[in-house]
Amino acid sequence: MPFRWPWSKEATAPQAAVQSSSGGVLITTAADLDAYLKDGGTTRSGVGVTPERALAEPTVFGCVRLITGAVATMALDINRRVDERTRVAASDTKLWQLMKRRPNRWQKPSQFRRMLQAHVLLRGNAYCLIVRSRGEIIELIPLHPDRVNTKQLDDLSIVHEYTRKNGGTETFRQSEIFHLFGLTLDGIKGVTPITYARETIGLSLAQQDAGATTFKNGMRAAGFLSHKEKLSPEARANLKASLDEYRAGGDSEGKFLILEEGMEPKELSLSAADAQWIESRRFTRTDIAMFFGVPPFMIGDTEKSTSWGSGIEQQKDGFVTFTLDDHLTMWEEGITIDLNSDPAIYARFNRNSLVKGNIKDRWDAYTKALQWGVYSPNKVLELEDENPREGGDIYYPPPNMAGGDKTSSTSKDASNDNPQDA
Repeated sequence: MPFRWPWSKEATAPQAAVQSSSGGVLITTAADLDAYLKDGGTTRSGVGVTPERALAEPTVFGCVRLITGAVATMALDINRRVDERTRVAASDTKLWQLMKRRPNRWQKPSQFRRMLQAHVLLRGNAYCLIVRSRGEIIELIPLHPDRVNTKQLDDLSIVHEYTRKNGGTETFRQSEIFHLFGLTLDGIKGVTPITYARETIGLSLAQQDAGATTFKNGMRAAGFLSHKEKLSPEARANLKASLDEYRAGGDSEGKFLILEEGMEPKELSLSAADAQWIESRRFTRTDIAMFFGVPPFMIGDTEKSTSWGSGIEQQKDGFVTFTLDDHLTMWEEGITIDLNSDPAIYARFNRNSLVKGNIKDRWDAYTKALQWGVYSPNKVLELEDENPREGGDIYYPPPNMAGGDKTSSTSKDASNDNPQDA
């Protein structure tokens, strides 16, 4: 049967829920226009900053790439609590299938998580329509955040108004929408670093444009020609055309400039180095990284690699603890509460996978876990995606034998005191 959208009264072919472009902004009132001009207009640097435009700034793209990549590639487990101490994979549930196999018909799990995390970082919110069949979730259809308006009614319930491509709107209850957001000021909608870093990002984009223009003009900002006499309008036009042709590059690049009638060239502006252009670029890069909570070394800025802890390793741990864990918790709570009604089932990212790229640290951790009886050999093989071995389900006793059999220990000591009993 053809797919039916929840708001459709007749069977129609499915349409893309996430537009390939920016998604647009719906402006219906003077207040909406005023808010857009303030929040989506130009900055004091003269550059308009939108989520798509912000991604053209290298630091913003680097921060978004790092955070979304970590969320997309980290192992996400859907588990069931058997009792207070036992956990098993809930592979028999539809939620496990959604999160581990197919969240919808066209996306894979990593693509799905990466896109929604990017929506949270660039727009503050991520939305999915929860499609159910006979009470069971069968798909999660992403909705573009620019087309969703979240409101809280007088009875404190939450509703989401979605604007379709044709301009029509549809209102969904809170239980019909999977909503992800982090930092919030009103408790119902998230805010994005782009909003508060707009001036910094705009400054960086303006510096980027200025640098490109400088290179285009041959690394010279401007200058003037000195002449003792007054030139006629026709002479000035001919001179300007000649200079513009020379500065256009090509065959003229690197050749001498021939000036007529005793003209002398004079440099007018400071060079990029004199204006400390490179230094100002570094400061804006650090500021943007701070807005996203990413250590500068992770975006290639290693000048201050010891600003967090005693080295790069400590900075990486700080990123995991104070930045990445915030986003992971948002996902875990959203999946566990919004997409699941069974209190025994929960979602949890396997944070141990963060060290998979470092084999030395990984095996040092395995060795300690085996030594203290936390893991069995087969558990280590499972984490390494290897088959179990026979007799590998044993747990080695800790070295200090804390809580061991005192009788056995006493008997052993007594036998050692009497060599004749040996």
